[in-house]
Amino acid sequence: MIASPLRLGTTAALRSSLASSAQFTARRTGYRYYSAVKPKTLKETFAAKIPAEIEKIKKLRKEHGSKVVGEVTLDQVYGGARGIKSLVWEGSVLDSEEGIRFRGKTIPECQEILPRALGGEEPLPEGLFWLLLTGEVPTEQQVRELSAEWAARSTIPKFVEELIDRCPNTLHPMAQFSIAVTALEHESEFAKAYAKGINKKEYWSYTFEDSMNLIAKLPTIASKIYRNVFKDGKVAPVQQDKDYGFNLANQLGFGGNKDFVDLMRLYLVIHADHEGGNVSAHTTHLVGSALSSPMLSLAAGLNGLAGPLHGLANQEVLNWLTEMKKAVGNDLSDKSIKEYLWSTLNSGRVVPGYGHAVLRKTDPRYMSQREFALKKLPDDPMFKLVSQVYNIAPGVLTEHGKTKNPYPNVDAHSGVLLQYYGLTEASYYTVLFGVSRALGVLPQLIIDRAVGAPIERPKSFSTEKYAELVGAKL
Repeated sequence: MIASPLRLGTTAALRSSLASSAQFTARRTGYRYYSAVKPKTLKETFAAKIPAEIEKIKKLRKEHGSKVVGEVTLDQVYGGARGIKSLVWEGSVLDSEEGIRFRGKTIPECQEILPRALGGEEPLPEGLFWLLLTGEVPTEQQVRELSAEWAARSTIPKFVEELIDRCPNTLHPMAQFSIAVTALEHESEFAKAYAKGINKKEYWSYTFEDSMNLIAKLPTIASKIYRNVFKDGKVAPVQQDKDYGFNLANQLGFGGNKDFVDLMRLYLVIHADHEGGNVSAHTTHLVGSALSSPMLSLAAGLNGLAGPLHGLANQEVLNWLTEMKKAVGNDLSDKSIKEYLWSTLNSGRVVPGYGHAVLRKTDPRYMSQREFALKKLPDDPMFKLVSQVYNIAPGVLTEHGKTKNPYPNVDAHSGVLLQYYGLTEASYYTVLFGVSRALGVLPQLIIDRAVGAPIERPKSFSTEKYAELVGAKL
């Protein structure tokens, strides 16, 4: 085993000591630790798992395919298919009481076991992507090499850059993001290979390459949009020796603040995946099931994410908090906050950032951001306001009686953190969400193609037919 120094000033004796230590880790010492035997790449790791996964699914369907796993009520049919068990999503499962688990691991567990950047405190998005795709926790070296691979694939085509430049500043950043991702279809290896004719067993490999290329280019695309709309249009180049979160933060213009860089890493991890039923995940999966490329599939998912009932919600939360701050000023008493909450509810509005379609407790993603804020910005006025709302809102919403979950979700916190570090343009926040969500939906797209998932085609009926089925007269 040999150690290769990443920082200057380390003595030969220390290098020798580190090289002999089985407990050596890169994030604690500033070293990269290399094995004499080259570890498997992400693609090789995933490829090795495919045969067993296919056999597992075949066996499950053969032995238990006729068993009923749930019921569908008429309320669910007309209520947006809420809670109907009908999708397969390997990367994460959302429990109403426990919250999200990524491949069986909670957010705190992921924060503990996933590799971190040198000197960083939060897990790297590269590690989560590896976990979501393979179910395995990657090594330090595997994550560093994945960082380098994404950096090497990050260059965007000139025509895509020009396309973004030609968008008017008044066009919403999410619309620009979707346009740019769609335009990358021109580079799709899957689309080109499919047009020539390929074996179905090869679908996943081309989907993998497209997904890797797409993820690698998203920080530059997202940053180009941000710098065009809100700044001077200049975007820093990707630094080949840095991780994904650092490059995104740096290209946005915040690379000099190590806390913001760490926030980006945390943000990308916790927003990546939330099982398959949400609009962006389901849409990406649905469009991909027609064998559309990862570019077209993700663009469709981004268009869903742009809706105010989905990814745009964090923008609405920040706007609402800003209005509250103007109304209450420095008076953060229980009485003042309660009065404002009731005025919101009595006006027919909802309290943004509270409640969730599945969760019935405080969102663990909210808690991870709260813990970050308690460490980094405990005295920030907006964080204090968020904290007081967190203390008061559940009681008010419970008394109001129309919210099944009176606790905060992820959107209730993220905007305040971004604003604290100077990224104040709320209309842009969903683009960051989109970069993160790609890390969660594209692994499932690769898995879908690897196991031969079919095109999705549920059955629909008219209202009259449903009435007939339940014995009702209209």
